Amino acid sequence: MPLAFNAQETIWQKVYLKLGFTQDELNAHFAGPAFLAWGRMGNMRGWGGPQPDSWYTGQLALQHQILTRMRAFGMIPVLPAFAGHVPNGITRIFPNANFTRLSDWGKFDDQYCCTYFLEPSDPAFQIIGKAFIEAQMDEYNGTEHIYNGDLFNEMLPSIGDPTYLASCSKAVYDAIVAGDKDGIWLMQGWLFKKTAFWDRDRVKAYVQGVPQGKMIILDLQAENRPVYSRTDSFFGQPFIWCMLHNFGGNDGLYGMLDAINEGPFEGMKFADSTMIGTGLTPEGILQNEVVYALSTDVSWRENPVNVTQWLTDYIHSRYNYVSDKINHAWYLLQGSVYNCTDDHESHNKMEIVVRPKIKHLDPYIWYNWTQVADAWALMVQAAPDVINSTLFKYDFVDVGRQVLQDLAHIYYNNLTAAYHAKSVDKAMTYGKKMTDLLMDMDTLLCSDSHWLVGTWIEAAKALGTNDAEKKLLEFNARNQLTLWGPKGEHLDYANKQWCGLVKDYYFKRWELFVNSVVDALKSGTKFDQDDFNQKCFSTVEQPWTIQQNLYPTKPTGDTLKISQDLYNKYKGDIQASAKASIGNPVWEKAYTYKDIPVYPSHLIVHH
Repeated sequence: MPLAFNAQETIWQKVYLKLGFTQDELNAHFAGPAFLAWGRMGNMRGWGGPQPDSWYTGQLALQHQILTRMRAFGMIPVLPAFAGHVPNGITRIFPNANFTRLSDWGKFDDQYCCTYFLEPSDPAFQIIGKAFIEAQMDEYNGTEHIYNGDLFNEMLPSIGDPTYLASCSKAVYDAIVAGDKDGIWLMQGWLFKKTAFWDRDRVKAYVQGVPQGKMIILDLQAENRPVYSRTDSFFGQPFIWCMLHNFGGNDGLYGMLDAINEGPFEGMKFADSTMIGTGLTPEGILQNEVVYALSTDVSWRENPVNVTQWLTDYIHSRYNYVSDKINHAWYLLQGSVYNCTDDHESHNKMEIVVRPKIKHLDPYIWYNWTQVADAWALMVQAAPDVINSTLFKYDFVDVGRQVLQDLAHIYYNNLTAAYHAKSVDKAMTYGKKMTDLLMDMDTLLCSDSHWLVGTWIEAAKALGTNDAEKKLLEFNARNQLTLWGPKGEHLDYANKQWCGLVKDYYFKRWELFVNSVVDALKSGTKFDQDDFNQKCFSTVEQPWTIQQNLYPTKPTGDTLKISQDLYNKYKGDIQASAKASIGNPVWEKAYTYKDIPVYPSHLIVHH
């Protein structure tokens, strides 16, 4: 059941214009191409728009192609439903309608904040909801009868009375079946993560406002925050065990392989389980491919796999190559970055991709990072024989990038310690190490085609039919990666470690920060964080979002030689930093230096 959400703004345009809304009202409501998901869920409105006319027609043509292919493969496309989020023209078209303004989701100004919400009890809800379903059935020559809509994504209802909550869900379902008598509502269970509001009584009222079996719930992050287990399997409504895994499309090695391997079977064995399948619900999927491979593999099995053996087979198939060193490297990765067992999530908050601050930060890390460094060393040794494998090369860059990212945290904390110790020399030393590392990382990333910001930007521009449209699309692409809003409302949420972006954005922020810290020390003044934040915004962050300079779309440099050189350059600092951290209670798990764990003998390859 893949989501098929393209072109819903085109359908909404037809529905709303027919009801009497104006195009200007729609322009103020629909989010831009890079922010559609959040506009569709009512989190904000209008930011990144307005969408050009060609967008409406182009997306509709694409949606027809998508649906044709999905149906040919026997898939069941999930189309959108009405969830009450409406343009501000609702006050003119339905002057007596009962509507409210949703809460401030992202600290946007009023222009983009607090979407108008038509109360589900209002008769206009059924009029609009029915018209939207009918418009889709007409446009797409019928549907497969499953529709998604989410009223309160990361926002709370204005009323907590269970009766009210039941009436809200009932209204959504009623609007669906008014347009399609066979309709079923598919909804995210993400809203229930706000447990302070969504207690058992409220969850039960909400999900039981719909006839049993006519709602399917996506338990969106079941691999480490399952909802089914605290709601008696959603009080009888069918649910899908989903792996969310990634936030923001961030880069960064991360996984919960054991939980992914065992979780679906625990869901099926749960008392009176209503689990009907498994799903993938990441915010970004172009990373950590091993995690998605295991998750999709397990969905076809009757029992969990032996993860170590599975991983050995997977790597052999992935690289078409067998090597003790590579097997050992992945065994180290399995036991470290891919063995998260706590509440850490795949949302990269390491220093190099966030706006610098003059404070000591604990690492956003759950693993012994020296094991990842050891895995990198083993891959460096094995690389000459397998570097022609495209997938090995991608993984090779990824592991090296991760090690540099983790080492940067050491440099950063040494830099801030130097500031507090009023040591200009040490601040300059570690500041230079930090900025040099960023440039080295950029060089590494530029050597492989998967890590180029130019590819991202050019793909966005390619959707435009003229210069003005290309400019809007490029702005959307750049802003989502960085400021995520006009003023950095979700600054760095969708950060990426990509060639070009590291050099021209993250490096320049850190260069400005290092210079500001050193200047403060030399002048004997306190580092002014607020002043730095403003300078960072006005001289680095905002300018990058509106620039139109070209970035390469083809890799440059020899990945093998670059990796060998960087490993030799940094291996001394890696080992010294690890040994120096022994005994630190915060870092004990992550930075205790240990010998390479013994690889299971029964998996050793004998040549």
